[in-house]
Amino acid sequence: MSSRQRRRRKPTHAFHAAPHSNEEERAFQQAVANSRLDRFRPRDHLCTVPAGPTFYPTVEEFEGNPLHYIEKIRPIAEKYGICKIVPPAGWNPPFSVDMNETKKFQTKEQLIHRLQEGIAFGDGDDYCASDYLKMARKRALEWRAKCYYGETVEVETGDSSATGETDGAPVEHRENMTPAKLEQQYWDIVETHAQDMAVEYGNDVDSDRFGSGFPISERGRSVNSDEIDVDKADLPEPKFGTDDFYKETYWNLNNIPNAPDSILRHIKVGINGINVPWLYFGCLFSTFCWHNEDNYMYSINYAHWGAPKQWYGVPGTRKDAEGLERVFKNYLSMKMRDVPDLLHHITTMFSPRLLQQGGVPVYKILQRAGEFVVTFPRAFHGGFSYGPNCGEAVNFATHDWISQGADANERYRSFARPSVFSHDRLTFTMSNHLKDQKRYSTCRLLLAELQRVVEEELKLRNKLLDAGVRDVSGDINLPRNRLDQLDEESADYDDKRLCHACKHVCFFSCVACECSQTKVSCLRHSHYMCRCPTERKYMMIWSTEDEMNTILRTVKNFAEELKLTANDDAPDKSAQSSSNAKADKDTSAPGSGDAWDAHKDIEIDLSPILPAAYPLTGGPSVAKEGAVTNDISQDPTELEFTRDPKRIKMESDDARVAAETTTSTDAIASSDGDEVVFVETKNASPVGN
Repeated sequence: MSSRQRRRRKPTHAFHAAPHSNEEERAFQQAVANSRLDRFRPRDHLCTVPAGPTFYPTVEEFEGNPLHYIEKIRPIAEKYGICKIVPPAGWNPPFSVDMNETKKFQTKEQLIHRLQEGIAFGDGDDYCASDYLKMARKRALEWRAKCYYGETVEVETGDSSATGETDGAPVEHRENMTPAKLEQQYWDIVETHAQDMAVEYGNDVDSDRFGSGFPISERGRSVNSDEIDVDKADLPEPKFGTDDFYKETYWNLNNIPNAPDSILRHIKVGINGINVPWLYFGCLFSTFCWHNEDNYMYSINYAHWGAPKQWYGVPGTRKDAEGLERVFKNYLSMKMRDVPDLLHHITTMFSPRLLQQGGVPVYKILQRAGEFVVTFPRAFHGGFSYGPNCGEAVNFATHDWISQGADANERYRSFARPSVFSHDRLTFTMSNHLKDQKRYSTCRLLLAELQRVVEEELKLRNKLLDAGVRDVSGDINLPRNRLDQLDEESADYDDKRLCHACKHVCFFSCVACECSQTKVSCLRHSHYMCRCPTERKYMMIWSTEDEMNTILRTVKNFAEELKLTANDDAPDKSAQSSSNAKADKDTSAPGSGDAWDAHKDIEIDLSPILPAAYPLTGGPSVAKEGAVTNDISQDPTELEFTRDPKRIKMESDDARVAAETTTSTDAIASSDGDEVVFVETKNASPVGN
């Protein structure tokens, strides 16, 4: 019997792909975990994000202190974390940045499709302002051609006007580029990686080097005022709309940190982004990721010109802020094992839908050119631009901020993150300016913080001295702490006495060791400094126990006097306007109305944005005959690409008149309006913007 050789299969082997890196493996695990948390993404989820409040101050209110106006609207606005303030008709500030300046600023490259991953931004190209705007407008036109014209086109970017037309071929199936569609496209890219997209964002541009968009005060009202006109120092406040008004008003972002009743007026050294504004040059989808402000301060942002910005905000309550952090940690738990302070890096953006699913309230605001957005202490906020634009932002702090500042200081210590200024120094400086304390309710907050700080300081000081740490303050000549202001010299000295463990400024005292000539520690963390025995460690004291107790008694006595002479636990009566009652009854924010629904389908205008068309220190150049110009009465949700550091022409309609005849905090429902078209002005060289 013949035997036939049987065919046998080759044995199977497991498939071995190239090994993943640890980073890739963690990213994969995070994606799997997120898919379990996020199983359903409705297409219309953005429609469920309610609008934040909008306020319309009168001319009289706008001539006053902006901090007083913000205090009036605070009982309503802080419930939303953010609010918009629309200046009255006639607000027409010159744009003071020289757009022909050749100095360049750095940009950050943002990968929009990876914003949910928390990866660090790369370095973009360096641009002068005019070149950045040309680039930004070119990309916006290319996006419109790609997504709304159905084909890719070549866009002119030279001195001739870019039109976005196809190369001789007729455009078919044209769709409108509207706010609703752009917002949906943005979140499609962020959440689903619908396509790869990189943009360059000119954020945190130093206004001290490149110039502010606002003119500089001649009365020394800004930190960077170099020349003071002594003849104008005692003149009455300039009237609304005059040239001097734009220089001296505290709505000028150079001036607001030094406004009366601002805590930051005691800081006489310029700190970029804090009391010296930063400029922001944006492009389509450039993003300011979720964050709250340094030291949980207020911020105010002004849109000088260009495309609107889409803002999202979360109330600054402890519950809501911790809720956002919880959502953040759930979606980036793997990465935060390596980078616990990732939220402080301001590189992560996730949809308001995720916050809503996590039970966190979130609101949206659309900011157009010529409008302010205010964020409140500890309120998280983020957003993106709808096209080329220029904004400016700065911080400020009022007397009600002190408790939030204390919370921020404790958080920074837990992450070993240096503060932008010494919280202890600012607290004691405030106690040296009690004449600024007008109300018992805010003075009581200052007193409570002083008591907390002094109690902890003296308790730890005595504990360490009892343990054997030597007090050498009598043997060395230590400078006394300066309490009248924070100047350059004081700031430099504070930078040299940071705790090596938590980076807290050792303002009252510190512990050092014989083993190091430079290392110091706060009283909380002396045991982390080194392994040397206690007898080698010594304490240096700048503020004695008697000095601290004297200040504490002074503030306590002053608070008691205020309590007897003032009945001010609530804001002044002018703040109790009719909109307070309306806000309690209505579910919608004051001033929001149904504007988004009314204008979500209005096409965005990509006409050339032309900063050079306007004198940098004067009014706008004359528009072409028959041109339709920027009217503040149009609904704030309408999007247009307009260079508008000033209103070309103010035309009131019923909505504007209604806004001016109501109280400052009345809810104003914007009227429906036709689309506004912005056209090229005479003698204007086309600058992409």
